[in-house]
Amino acid sequence: MQGNEVTMQHTVLIVDDDKKIVKLLEAYFQLENFITSASYDGQEALLWIREKHPDIVILDLMLPQISGLEICRQIRTESNVPIIMLTARDEEADKLIGLEIGADDYVTKPFSPREVVTRAKVILRRSKNVSNADELIRVGNISIDIAKHIVSKGKITIELTPTEFKILELLAANPNQVFTRLQIVEQVQGYAFDGYERTIDAHIKNLRRKLKDSQQESTYIQTVYGIGYKLASDYNV
Repeated sequence: MQGNEVTMQHTVLIVDDDKKIVKLLEAYFQLENFITSASYDGQEALLWIREKHPDIVILDLMLPQISGLEICRQIRTESNVPIIMLTARDEEADKLIGLEIGADDYVTKPFSPREVVTRAKVILRRSKNVSNADELIRVGNISIDIAKHIVSKGKITIELTPTEFKILELLAANPNQVFTRLQIVEQVQGYAFDGYERTIDAHIKNLRRKLKDSQQESTYIQTVYGIGYKLASDYNV
């Protein structure tokens, strides 16, 4: 583990079997005062995440022993740590699968190391941001505690990734307002990279699955065909 000793440092685990990529990313993260750790296979990565609890994980999809997708799936049964996937250009289906099982973002190889760091910093700001206001948003039987980053459905706490939380917060704070995919990206991510709008569908799919009433077919988040998504304020529970 490396990094300059300053306050409020974030820890990042970089998981890739290509040591050149790992060293390059470590160098760029350390320039931004991150404490970096590296893992070169899936088994080691899982152990490290469980024992050390990094603030964010940069995860390659193609790994020995355990694939990046399986690592992501296992992490999401235990933790909401932010995950950025590293993917190849011909792995479009894997990108969407990764997002659907809980990754927050993806970067396509070859990539700019500076872009990876930028995305990591945005996600961490989003996940660590605590509102000064004790704001609670309620829609139907869903409660969203903005300050504590907690979503509950009745008495049950719903585990959301930082990206899922921010999308739900945006929609719930503006009930019945329709947002395009690009608007959601810009509001939630704070940036819009080429092709990123497609990932919103995967995050919405996750939210619908987690919020769905087991006794009803309808969901809180509605599709407005040809435009985007909205959260219905008149959902019947």
